Amino acid sequence: MKLHQGWPKATPLFDDDNLVSCGGLVPVMELAEQAGLSELLADRVSIKSSLVASAGANPAGKVASIIAGMTAGADSIDDLDIVRSGGMKQVFDHVYAPATLGQFLRSFTHGHVAQLASVARAHLVNLTERTDLLAGIEHQAFIDIDSLLRPVYGHAKQGASYGHAKIAGRSLLRKGLSPLVTTISTPTSAPAVAGTRLRAGKAGSGKAAASMVTEAIRTTRACGATGKILLRGDSAFGTSKVVNACIDAGVEFSVVLAQNNAVAAAISRIGDDAWQSVHYPGAVLDPDNGNLISDAEVAEIPYTAFARNNPVTARLIVRRVRDRAKDQELFPVWRHHPFFTNSTEPVTVADITHRRHAIVETVFADLIDGPFAHMPSGRFAANHAWAICASMAYNLLRATDSLAPRTHSDMPVPACGSTLRRQIINVPARLARPQRRPVMHLPAHWPWAERWLRIWDRVFATATGPPVTV
Repeated sequence: MKLHQGWPKATPLFDDDNLVSCGGLVPVMELAEQAGLSELLADRVSIKSSLVASAGANPAGKVASIIAGMTAGADSIDDLDIVRSGGMKQVFDHVYAPATLGQFLRSFTHGHVAQLASVARAHLVNLTERTDLLAGIEHQAFIDIDSLLRPVYGHAKQGASYGHAKIAGRSLLRKGLSPLVTTISTPTSAPAVAGTRLRAGKAGSGKAAASMVTEAIRTTRACGATGKILLRGDSAFGTSKVVNACIDAGVEFSVVLAQNNAVAAAISRIGDDAWQSVHYPGAVLDPDNGNLISDAEVAEIPYTAFARNNPVTARLIVRRVRDRAKDQELFPVWRHHPFFTNSTEPVTVADITHRRHAIVETVFADLIDGPFAHMPSGRFAANHAWAICASMAYNLLRATDSLAPRTHSDMPVPACGSTLRRQIINVPARLARPQRRPVMHLPAHWPWAERWLRIWDRVFATATGPPVTV
């Protein structure tokens, strides 16, 4: 592309009150309202005392402004000003300045955060009923739990401390805050965030995990899960409390066990003839002999974990792979990866199902590419509220995507948050009112106009008429 002649001498003016840069927020925030966002906030969040007298007023409008800004790509409090640009005030009521929203977040206490968390859970349930966000949840649901460390800088961050993180495969100490996240997914849907709990950076990955699991199970059932539910987690969550919380709630578990002498002894008792090759999705066959190029094998053995208190007997499934760093050895050297489960799937299928726990990393990637890029406040409770608002914005984007999903081979293909913002949310529009009827003029030849209009039609009644795209 080359600039037309004369344009280098043009005069840019930011002066049009009838232009909005985020036209896609109109159907998205209407979807949030149809799922009861304002009503839930008004009923459940009440901030009666704060350093600034008016800071806690109208929590419904302020939380909605924060979520709208996050949905449009804001990753700091200052970036929330995007919801006030151009003609946004002609489209939305209760649009607040970043300074007001910052004061509001700093008014939160632990109790207010708990109120906001209950809103997030109820809003997820309502979005599930209104859209295909968790399609197929009545047959099979997966709950995944994991934590991450978000780095922070400076000395004014409450709760910031040094915790363990992995960067490029290397473990190191990093100063930050540690969100613990649970997600819900199905075999045919992308994950939604069931709960978010912010902790100090030095907190162990499994701290408060059992209560988070119990809460996530209740939320999953409220979303319509009547069939099997499987909890998946890594070694930080292979604990007696987490496993027994699953058993008490009547759900299956699939968690990694930390390797110790008892686990090593159980692995050594597995016979050589018990190992089976596992065919992972996308695995490659050797063209010469037709065998899998991957040498991964799985086997299982009954095992009693947590023998000292609350013992649980279930299946210890072990995945082993050749250690290619020692390919000149006299006998094969194997690396073993055990996990503990009470699922009834065949051993090879159970291994594949467990390894899909990695889907939670896609949620983290989306959040880090958005609101989790920063923990914007010095106050711990404010950052906790910010993290919960981020999960609500994430779920809202996922629900919007489910209204008109992209398909490949007749299967829905979920889009990541940055793609949704680029194609659906951050669409420029010019506002007009011919004959007092609101019209949004969107760019002609917008590559994703058809999908955009399908979302509009799913959110609004067709009698309102679609926006003009010519």
